Amino acid sequence: MFYRCLLLVAARLSPRARCLRTAAAPRRCLLLMKPLVVFVLGGPGAGKGTQCARIVEKYGYTHLSAGDLLRDERKRPGSQYGELIEKYIKEGAIVPVEITISLLKRAMDQTMAANVQKYKFLIDGFPRNEDNLQGWNKTMDGKADVSFVLFFDCDNEICIDRCLERGKSSGRSDDNRESLEKRLHTYLQSTRPIIDQYEKMGKVRKVDASKSVDEVFGKVVKIFDKEG
Repeated sequence: MFYRCLLLVAARLSPRARCLRTAAAPRRCLLLMKPLVVFVLGGPGAGKGTQCARIVEKYGYTHLSAGDLLRDERKRPGSQYGELIEKYIKEGAIVPVEITISLLKRAMDQTMAANVQKYKFLIDGFPRNEDNLQGWNKTMDGKADVSFVLFFDCDNEICIDRCLERGKSSGRSDDNRESLEKRLHTYLQSTRPIIDQYEKMGKVRKVDASKSVDEVFGKVVKIFDKEG
């Protein structure tokens, strides 16, 4: 009877809970696990990266920046996508969704393979357009759960000023006014409609990103404390 009770309890645990309670068969557990994702969106210079770093420190998420993954892949020796990514980034355009999702999935898989308890992810700068969203839904359906969208709302001129200041030390080829104006145009035309779609689903958590770093993070903390 005792063993039957244990089996009943185990059966009621979710795959994630069962994996977290056993050190055996990590490979099998990884197959059962699904990443829990928060999409982080906002214009260039809205402070997404700064706030994500604080969320990681306080809540233990893994931060994946779609832009950083693309830039790293662009510089990776022998990358078949390097030149193509460089062209899109310099033009302020959006890289084909297949490349971005492939890099995001690889990063999540590698993180969870190293530690099955690291299943919470902040995906920063994605999805950036309808093609991104459809590609994610098609490729990741049943493979990841999107908890909510964290939207950093910020005035365009503030965003540009922040990026120009960052460009003095970042070394990023797209931190110049011409590229920034193209990126903002792309964001307003392509990404804001995606945020609007998620808002209709009740999945957007909006933060005024024009405030100081500490003020913005205070709002972020309230969101994550509530969402869990």
